Parts: sequence; C-alpha cells; structure tokens
Amino acid sequence: MPFTIQQCAIPAVTFLICLIAYPSQWLLRRLGPQPLTKQQSIILHLYALVILFCYYKACFTDPGRIPKDWISRQSEKTEEKKLQDGRQRQRWCRKCQAYKPPRAHHCKTCERCIPKMDHHCPWTANCVSHTTFPHFVRFLFYAVAGMSHLGCLLWSRMYHLWTQRDLPSYLGPSPTLLFGLFFITALNSVVVFALFILLVRTLWCLGANTTTIEGWEIERHETLLRRARYLGGVLEGPNGTKIPITRQEYPWDIGIFSNIAQGMGSWNPLAWFWPFSFTPSIESGLHFEDNGLEAPGTTWPPPDPDRMFRMAPTERAFDPSNAFTHSMDPEEVYKRQQADRMRPSPATDTSELRRRQPFHVRYDKQNAQKRRDEDYVYGTDYESDCEDQEQEAYDWQPKPGEGEEGWRNSEGERLNDFGVDEDVEFYDEDEVPLGELMKRKNLANDGSKY
Repeated sequence: MPFTIQQCAIPAVTFLICLIAYPSQWLLRRLGPQPLTKQQSIILHLYALVILFCYYKACFTDPGRIPKDWISRQSEKTEEKKLQDGRQRQRWCRKCQAYKPPRAHHCKTCERCIPKMDHHCPWTANCVSHTTFPHFVRFLFYAVAGMSHLGCLLWSRMYHLWTQRDLPSYLGPSPTLLFGLFFITALNSVVVFALFILLVRTLWCLGANTTTIEGWEIERHETLLRRARYLGGVLEGPNGTKIPITRQEYPWDIGIFSNIAQGMGSWNPLAWFWPFSFTPSIESGLHFEDNGLEAPGTTWPPPDPDRMFRMAPTERAFDPSNAFTHSMDPEEVYKRQQADRMRPSPATDTSELRRRQPFHVRYDKQNAQKRRDEDYVYGTDYESDCEDQEQEAYDWQPKPGEGEEGWRNSEGERLNDFGVDEDVEFYDEDEVPLGELMKRKNLANDGSKY
C-alpha cells in the first residue's frame, strides 16, 4: 500500500493535542500570579481526554456505505412512490454499480458512496458523513471550549508578567519558562482561532441542514441562474440542447431545531453534547425529509447543462433512404457486433469522458460569431477583433482534470477539493442502466400483485 500524507494525520493531531494540553499545565504550576489549582488541573485533564475521545470517534467511526439492496428491502409500494418523486430520483453510481440515495456522493479516497457526505477530512483521515458528523461537531466544540479555557489561563500569566516587567530579571521566571509560555500561548491561540472558524462554519451548515458539498451546489445553481438570466432564461447543453434554468429552493431545510436534531442524530439536546452518544444508524441516512417547497418532480441538485453526457458523434451518418437496402454481409455483421461489445458503455466507462469547455470559452466563441453577424448586417469593421477573440477561445486547451466540472465557487473550491470523485459525481446523474430499470419495474409489478 503506497504511503500517503493522511497516514500521518492522526498521530500528528494527537501529538498536537498532547503538546498543548500537558506542557501547558507544567508551565501554569510554575508561573504567577498563583499556581494552577487542583480543580483547574482536573478540568484541563477532562477537556484533554474528551477532545481525544471525540477526535478518535470522528477518525475511526465507519462513515457508512450504501447497502446494495437498500431499495429492494423497502416496501414495494412505498418505494415505488419515492422513486416517482423527483426529489428521490434514481441516482446511479457507475463505480459502485449501485443506486445512490439522496445526498450521497462517491468519495475518491474511501472508494465508495458515502451517505450524506459532507467532505473527506484530511485531519481525521475519514469522511465527515451522516454517521461521523455528530462526533466531528463534538470534537470541534470541546476543542474550542477547552483551548479557550486554557488560553484564558495562559494569557492571565502573560498579563501578570507584563505588570511585573519593571522588576529585576532574577525575580522573574527563567528563560526556559518564558520561552515555553510564549510558544504554547502562540500555538494555542493560532489553533483555537482556526478551529473556531471551522466550528462556526460547521454550525452554520448544521442549522441550515446543508453539507459543504451541497453549499457548493447551491452556489453553482446561483451561477447558472445568473448566466441564464443574461441569456434569456436558457443555457445550451451538450449537442445544442436548450435547458431552461429556473430558481429552485433547497429541499432539505426543514427548520433549525429539526435540522440540528437530524444532523446530530437525536432529538435530545443533551445528547448533542454528550461525548458517549450513539452513532446514527446507516438506515437513517438513506432517506431525508424534504420541506415540500418545490413541486413533485423537482430534482436536487438542480438541472445543470454541464452535468449531462455529451454524446459522441456517430461513425456513420444514418440515411433513411438506405435503411433497409445495405448489404447484409455476415462477416461485416460479425465484425460490427464484436466492435459494439468492445466499445465502453457511457454508464460504466469513466476514462474517456468528453468534458465541455468552461462557460467563458464557449461564450467567447458565440460572442465572436454574433459580432461577425452584426458586422455583416451593419457594415461595421470589427472582424479583426472577432478573429482574435475567437482564436483565443479555440486555442484554449483543458489541463488535466479541467473542464466545466472544474468550476470553482467563491472560495476557489471544486468538488474535487471535498474528496468527491468528480468524474463520477459530475457525469453520472440519472444514468441508470437499462437492466436495473427493468429489474425495478419487475419488482414493482410483483409488489402490486399482493
């Protein structure tokens, strides 16, 4: 197994927690204005143990996997109703060769679909998902609370030293104590500030019942709305298809308290803070209540022209006049059948995806052609500018991994930055193999007999 930097994450974070928690107590016992009391020492030890416990729970709790038969195990009539509902659409993962529940995504590190995936955290070497999210929130909460309490004790010693700055140096602490105090205080302040920002962002997502991936999707939808508003309400999809873009409400926001209870896996507020709370079950992460603000048939994420497969050109144009007059040479038929068997299916192949160019490149090409048409009608002379603009657009070549799926949000993040497999997530929406559709149809027919 090749070495990865994430293999060092858990030991490194453990060392950092211990470095801040225990040498600081040694310093606090030897610095004024008063030594560390027994009660304060017990509180700091408890904070350190709870932080470590919650961190290991976030690291080693299974982020979950989608059961292969998660659809067939449901009641036929209930499941058929859910599959007809657009918000519970049939999402298929080409790599797992299985259905994906709502809010599930394929993690490129865990190499499987994760229920309600938030992101793959490099510091826990694990996915923040439906099952690990409560432990991750508790880890952040107790880390910020414990390090803030420690920071108050450290800064009180710093203030005391400042008030005694006019005294002779031999009356003050040794250089070793001074260096240790400044180092631990600075390290604790930087870490608690970073964790506080992460905690605020996580709590904001918890209250709105969004994941970081869904936040990216919401911002992507806003971008498509701005583009469509400028271009007449529609955007061009692959092969020239016109896709209407309308505003859609996020479906999983069901109220602040319900959002928090769903995210933390309990309706009891005390369980939200209890470090030994149970891990949410996988079953509770397969279906989610929606707010019903959109009509049935509305999907999430919203329609995105750049998430649709781009059909490859056919090898030979179809001529209706010769549909039944071509030669039926058995050898030629056999070769064609063999070629069809060897050709990868778009539902399973991910190595030759035909990515679209970014929107600004496609728009520059269209804009150059529009200005050329205006030159012809009005007799203006912008041909040279059009040629330069169009040439720059055609000269653009995608770098590895780029394309419209390489779109970044306002923070410069791509889906790939959250640990998501972009080739799977950006192009496998609703690409359910025909065999699976027939299987579901037969299952529904069998259920209707009873």
